[in-house]
Amino acid sequence: SQSEQHILSSKLECVQSIKDGVLEEAQCAESDRARLFSHQGSGAETRTQSALKLFGVETEMLYRKVDSEDLYVTSILYEREETKREVTGGQVTELVWKLCLAHSASYETADLFMTLVFELRHLSLEALRALWQRSSFKCRDNWQPLLDALPSCATEACVVLMKELIASGEAEEDKVEYFFWSFTFIPKPTSGMIESLAPLLKSPRASQSCFLGVTALLHRFCSAHSSCDDVPAVQSVMRTLGKFLGENCTVQDSEHLRKMQLVLKAIGNAGLAAAPLAPVLSLCASLTSHPMEIRLAAIQAFRRIPCSVRVSDGLPAGD
Repeated sequence: SQSEQHILSSKLECVQSIKDGVLEEAQCAESDRARLFSHQGSGAETRTQSALKLFGVETEMLYRKVDSEDLYVTSILYEREETKREVTGGQVTELVWKLCLAHSASYETADLFMTLVFELRHLSLEALRALWQRSSFKCRDNWQPLLDALPSCATEACVVLMKELIASGEAEEDKVEYFFWSFTFIPKPTSGMIESLAPLLKSPRASQSCFLGVTALLHRFCSAHSSCDDVPAVQSVMRTLGKFLGENCTVQDSEHLRKMQLVLKAIGNAGLAAAPLAPVLSLCASLTSHPMEIRLAAIQAFRRIPCSVRVSDGLPAGD
């Protein structure tokens, strides 16, 4: 019956000529017939013929001699020349407009976006705030280039602006999560970044990514600063986390238990900065009246605390 017929019938035939392992000539004939709504086997049909022929082979490759003094060893990380010109908010605003008008999947868009990221790094916090007021619009495909570029900026001014957008609710929830996870990859955190982000942990709406993103930033900061526990911003974060623990990590209900587990995981994330909380963590782990989940989370919170602190507080130094 007609319902059993194939809608599309295609045929491809090619003849290739190969000599000494090299393709010298190829001739192909292709036919495609669409039988939908056809009458007695007929229908729309296309026929294509193509021919490929080898004209010549180069026997030797020409190359330019390079002076060995011009060569140097470098990593494969992407490098970009720092701009010598002064970057203004107006120029960056114009760049955002260009991004909106460019085709989303073009090479031009990728280059413009990379330029935007690097130019954001030259702007002060005041300039960034003014830029947000001018450039917080969405492009025709609902894209906000500035919001996507901020996490890659990685300067203190960009982090402070992201914090302000989170606190004010101007960034949508998926972007907020994107912001928090990006803090983990900031190569050189500053105490100003930590000071700016610390108040977010006190919010009742603080998410898991908030706790883990901020404390991961704290860990990277402390890895580069031996006396980080003396930094007021670091102390502020650890005081906030310590208040969640209370005296011994006591929980009242299942919701409180989940929050306590998250806080203990965040403390483990913080690393060296968590050393002052070692006595409380030891107590949380040793009380047999606590749920096993809390005791295990308290032990795991020691994972980045120095062994000397663990031993002095009565916990084994091993993992």
